[in-house]
Amino acid sequence: MDATHKILYKEESFAIIGACMKVHRTLGAGFLEAVYEEALEKEFHIQKIPFKRQVKLSLYYDNQLMKKTISSRFCLL
Repeated sequence: MDATHKILYKEESFAIIGACMKVHRTLGAGFLEAVYEEALEKEFHIQKIPFKRQVKLSLYYDNQLMKKTISSRFCLL
């Protein structure tokens, strides 16, 4: 694998993806997003993956701070 395709934080990436896949396998399809979000929060705690929920993120347009913000579901630390 060349440097342009190297995975940064490989172990952490696999742990996060694994947690998401476990939630999906356990719950299956058909629930509202809030159900998966709560389950993923629980799985992150189980696997000791550090995170914050509902983090407000600033938006910029052409290097200028906008008044509006967005809220991320999870911010991994």
